[in-house]
Amino acid sequence: MNITSFLIYCFIVTFTPGPTNIVILSTVHSLGTKKALEYTYGATIAFGLLLVISAMLNTILATIIPKILIVMQIIGSLYMFYLAYQVYKMDTSKPTVNQTATFMSGFLMQFLNPKVVLFTMTVFPSFIMPYNIAMPEVTISVIAITLIGFLAFITWVLFGTIFKEFLQNHKRTVNVMMSLFLAYSAIMIWM
Repeated sequence: MNITSFLIYCFIVTFTPGPTNIVILSTVHSLGTKKALEYTYGATIAFGLLLVISAMLNTILATIIPKILIVMQIIGSLYMFYLAYQVYKMDTSKPTVNQTATFMSGFLMQFLNPKVVLFTMTVFPSFIMPYNIAMPEVTISVIAITLIGFLAFITWVLFGTIFKEFLQNHKRTVNVMMSLFLAYSAIMIWM
């Protein structure tokens, strides 16, 4: 396994803007760091759980329904383009977070987040299972990827906290940039 490619893939996918990262940034902006951290903990636990589920089911899905990944990529990309459009047209004079930013909302969003679902479904067959299918190696991979995801979420919390005033003063520009990053994430699914 090329560990460098694996780590680059993990960092790019988890650190680039996606639905969870954008909600974290919006939560810091609207409700503060404490609520964003609560949301982040839920998102991290769900991310790890999705990795475990993916590791267990990936080989079964790949053999039973090999075309499922293509369908998930199409649906996920379309959903992310939709989110990019929603962020772009967002009215900056209104509050940016419509949910309560709880542990449970962070947890549940991961299961609805096509970027996370697609990532968890592709990282194992692409990087882990061609080289290591033993339970200890797969378990270590799940833990490592979960920690990378947590670092990405915390980075977005810190970014939002540090640049909160700037983000509030440049809402429209931030929305345009976030929508472009979401569109980029949707395109990267196909790369």
